[in-house]
Amino acid sequence: MTVYNKLVRDKIPKILEQKNKEFIAFKAADVDYFPFLKKKLVEEVKEFLDAPSLKELADVQEVVNAILKEMDYVQADLRRERALKIEERGAFEDRWILGEVKDD
Repeated sequence: MTVYNKLVRDKIPKILEQKNKEFIAFKAADVDYFPFLKKKLVEEVKEFLDAPSLKELADVQEVVNAILKEMDYVQADLRRERALKIEERGAFEDRWILGEVKDD
């Protein structure tokens, strides 16, 4: 058996059952869920970096959505925070690369 010990999408156990696969799965305890989400975010970001695509970006977004929910936020909260950051520091539209800053 291959050991994964990682968060998977909700339908994965059912898909594995339909394929008659032998597997072990369990629901994360409340205390364990957020650490599993953070690991999943890293995993999905790495997959996006390895093969940038809309599909991989959708996976990243799905994890971000789950993290928002776990932190008792909604998309509107994230949009508001994003707008504040853009107002204060801008976005990334101008493509600035910071080379160096002289220390005082």
